[in-house]
Formats: sequence, C-alpha cells, structure tokens
Amino acid sequence: MAPHASSVEPESPTNSEDSEAMHGYDTVLKTLLQLSANSIIEQIADIKVARWLNVELPEVRQSRVDFLGESLEGELIHIELQSTNDPQIPLRMAEYSLRVYRLFQRFPRQILLYVGSDEMRMASALVGPQHVCRYTIVDIRDLDSEVLLNSPFIADNVMAILTNLRDRKAAVRQVLSRIGELSREQRDAALSEFLILSGLRKLETVIVEEVQQMPILTDILDHEILGPAIREGRERGIQEGRERGIQEGRERGIQEGERSVLRRLIQKRFGEMPDWAEERLTQLSVPELEELSLRVLEARDIRELFAG
Repeated sequence: MAPHASSVEPESPTNSEDSEAMHGYDTVLKTLLQLSANSIIEQIADIKVARWLNVELPEVRQSRVDFLGESLEGELIHIELQSTNDPQIPLRMAEYSLRVYRLFQRFPRQILLYVGSDEMRMASALVGPQHVCRYTIVDIRDLDSEVLLNSPFIADNVMAILTNLRDRKAAVRQVLSRIGELSREQRDAALSEFLILSGLRKLETVIVEEVQQMPILTDILDHEILGPAIREGRERGIQEGRERGIQEGRERGIQEGERSVLRRLIQKRFGEMPDWAEERLTQLSVPELEELSLRVLEARDIRELFAG
C-alpha cells in the first residue's frame, strides 16, 4: 500500500530558533519524503512504510509529529526532522514516544533525521536512574547520494542535494535534467523545492551557473524565481565582460545572479523590499549573499534578516 498524504504543519518545538529555521523548508522536506516511495525511509530505517498516520498527540506542547507511519507488519515508525543541534531533543523524543504509546499501546521506533549544515552534535537517548529512551539519529548527508540521484522519483532526486555529493555540479546538472523532463506544473514545483533546499548547502549559485549551460534553459527562464535571476545575472555578466574583461565579468555575473536569487526569495517571504534593504543588498559580496540566503529561512522579518 502506498503512503497517503497527510496534512503537515511547520514545527513549533521548544527551541524557538530551531522552529524559525525549519519554517522555510520543513513543508518541502515532508512533502518530498512522502513522495519518495520509501527510498529514503528504507535507507534510514531499513523498513517500508505502508501508510502514514495523521494523528494529534495529547498533552504535548507540539502535538503533531513530523511523520508517524506503520509498516505492513504493524511496526510504528516515528521520524522527526531537525535542522540545528537542540539539547532538548532527547526530552522531546521521549515525550513523543510516550504519547504515541498512549494512543496505540505500542512504542514507536524513533528516528531523528538531521538536515542541518553544522556538524551533528546531539544525544541519541534520554537516560535516567531507572529510565532509558533511545532513538536513532541519521545525518541526511550520510545517505547514499547515488541511490537518490538515480531514483525514478523526482522527490528523491531533489533531496539528494542534501547528501554528501562527490561532484556537486554534476549532481545539480543531473537533477536539473530530470526536472526538465517533467510537465510544466511539476517542473515549476520541483524547481522551487530544489532552490529552497539548495540554500541548506549554499548551492544557489551553482544552480544558476548550471542552468545557463543547459538545453532546458528556455523553459526555466519562465520560472518565477530562477528565471529573472538567471536573465539578470547573465545580462549583467555579459555587460561586465565587455567593460572589464571576460573573467571579471563572469565573476560579477555570478554575484548578480546570487543577488537576484536572494532578492526573489526575500520578496517571496517578506514582500516588496524597502529602499534601505535594496541598498544593503547591493553592497554585499558573494559569500555575504550566501550567508544572508541562509538567514532568510530563520529571520522573523526583514529587519532581523539584515541585522544578523
């Protein structure tokens, strides 16, 4: 039986900073995981989920788990997504485990899937004098990137961007080629998801560079976020190439492409940019733009974004 879609909501854990960090992409990750036809679930849990259980847990500050599934054999699988190193994770996982037990009279097998960019540093158990609650922590970077890249499911291909890639440019090119084979509606959705997740690995510039060299460029130029960024970056890069030489123009083009992508992301999240923010944006280098693109997912408003 294939997993059915369940409603998803941004997580609101005890750690408010982590909640803000996950807000920009946890819906994307949940959607892709449910569409991956068990490819990723089998890697992290060595089991197939027959169905997802859409349940609210009683008496928990955050009552909705990220994923609660059931195998054909009746084993419950609980999966939580985590983007930062939260010292309260053991307590949260123990609370979830007990509440699931209260609902189903069965303890779930628990897995914490870490998707952050920092080195993972979290305990995998809550241990007391007469109590132990253990769960498995999986760093998504340790998953087999080749399995995901070669999967027939686009959700797997897109999520491969979060793994340790042997050749980042080749991987981006491969995923973009797969996206180019989709219908227009599917392509736009996959491109948006790909761009959002690429921010976790600072790969936005690589995507812009690779798109400009691919046959599917004509279609991608119509994309809401990537299209304007690529056109602007390419046009400014050409102009700079004429005025200051090809290499310098290419570097400036990359910078403008990065700035354009970031501008679109800011506008998509916070609305139209005020003049002061636009002026600040034009003064940032490529590394500063990349750092700011990560904070877009974390900031509560545009002033907090530029104050970091």
